[in-house]
Amino acid sequence: QVQLVETGGGLVQAGGSLRLRCAASRTIFSGNVMGWYRQAPGKQREWVADISLGGSTNYADSVKGRFTISRDNAKSTVYLQMNDLKPEDTAVYYCNRPARFLSWGQGTQVTVSS
Repeated sequence: QVQLVETGGGLVQAGGSLRLRCAASRTIFSGNVMGWYRQAPGKQREWVADISLGGSTNYADSVKGRFTISRDNAKSTVYLQMNDLKPEDTAVYYCNRPARFLSWGQGTQVTVSS
């Protein structure tokens, strides 16, 4: 059963932008904080941002001022708008439910060239 589907990654030049999308089931999404995570080659998976049902947000220091997380509760979808991308943002990006983690999805690859 597919529970989390991430899309929107790609190859972009430094300074560019991408918008990621995470689609989840209504049961998984409703009433829960949702978050974005990323994992670069040879590194630990790290938390990037999260958003509550009411829209309260938190960001890792590394992305503050550049990334914006949002959600559409009617569509059970969470987004990550990434601006001013840097090569160090290169990673596979995943979404999940931090209070009750699900199996990780395939993620979506973001590659930022210098």
